[in-house]
Amino acid sequence: MALAPPSYCFVAFPPRAKDGLVVFGKNSARPRDEVQEIVYFSAADHEPESKAECTYISIDQVPRTHAIVISRPAWLWGAEMGANEHGVCIANEAINAREPAAETEALLGMDLVRLGLERGATAKEALDVIVALLEEHGQGGNYYEDANSYHSFQSAYLIVDSGEAWVLETVGKYWAAERITEGVKCICNQLSLTTKIDAEHPELRSYAQSQGWWTGEDEFNFSEVFSPADDHLACCSGKDSLEKQEESITVQTMIDILRDKASGVCIDSESFLTTASVVSVLPQNRSSPCIHYFTGTPDPSRSIFKPFIFVDDVKLVPKAQSPCFGDDDPAKKEPRFQEKPDRRHELYKAHEWARAVLESDEEQGQKLRKTMLELEKQGLEAMEEILTSNDPLDPTEVGDLFYDCVDTEIKFFK
Repeated sequence: MALAPPSYCFVAFPPRAKDGLVVFGKNSARPRDEVQEIVYFSAADHEPESKAECTYISIDQVPRTHAIVISRPAWLWGAEMGANEHGVCIANEAINAREPAAETEALLGMDLVRLGLERGATAKEALDVIVALLEEHGQGGNYYEDANSYHSFQSAYLIVDSGEAWVLETVGKYWAAERITEGVKCICNQLSLTTKIDAEHPELRSYAQSQGWWTGEDEFNFSEVFSPADDHLACCSGKDSLEKQEESITVQTMIDILRDKASGVCIDSESFLTTASVVSVLPQNRSSPCIHYFTGTPDPSRSIFKPFIFVDDVKLVPKAQSPCFGDDDPAKKEPRFQEKPDRRHELYKAHEWARAVLESDEEQGQKLRKTMLELEKQGLEAMEEILTSNDPLDPTEVGDLFYDCVDTEIKFFK
């Protein structure tokens, strides 16, 4: 069984998070050369009987989908992580479980992230959407753009709004979920739910019994029952990073956690790299806007987190979007992935130069890193002002916020 890539998702609720803010974060560990793009889709009405064309299969579309912003591997339809206009954030993890994931093409875990965001106005609604689609269509298909190897995984999700979070862990169509309203939570690439289960598939326990994995006599412990026999449920390193924070957790704290290579949260190995990251702040006071910071580039320790706010007229950012190959895309044609097109977007290409400088030239690299952090700090301070201001948000001022940040970053690298 292929090992699931070691990504990490986090959430912190008040009082552990600062000033009535819920803070969410994710590092997406993927194959080293994979490009992630940042894409905004406005809210839309759909014709009756229209279809949503997901990565491998098409499913029935709903009458209306919410506005979303997502970070996704550029070859697929779904998302590694993202947010919607109602302040719902979702990220997923590829998981190894006792039961291998189906190789038949169905919905990818990443498709379900996007579908949850498009169709759920609260975290609980998004959870209900995901489990209903899982029941109807199943999960399966290659997680990587790779014709030479086939890797399919089960999925776990962290689904968050300003009032609660749900950890949803799935094995095939079976699932269990835990509701969280306080403290901190981290999920990584192994099952984490134990005996506190707040919602579950109606046949979850009888299925575990029918497979001989649970006697029905001991207390039901989800991860013990469904984890692979060789998985010793070592605590994921992200949990320690979050729990050892002595001060209240802010956007900056979350960014620092995601940048930490020593802890293993920021992965940079032979096979995998943190190819994109996100931090979101969701105010519990509904009059303040949610703010989502995306890198759109690999390695958060060498990237700039750039803010995005939902308003009616969001300016699209083609420079953070990969080229579109339409029906000629090798990911859409069968047999799949016979070629690997160049999916690098303009921001990614500009950032490649920065990564090379940071890796090779110590003096110039330190100077560059300092300027990058300064650029990021200006954005964070401007957003802090928006969050603490009593004045209503002026949509015209933030509609091109992410566009301007990407543009400034590219010009700066050139």
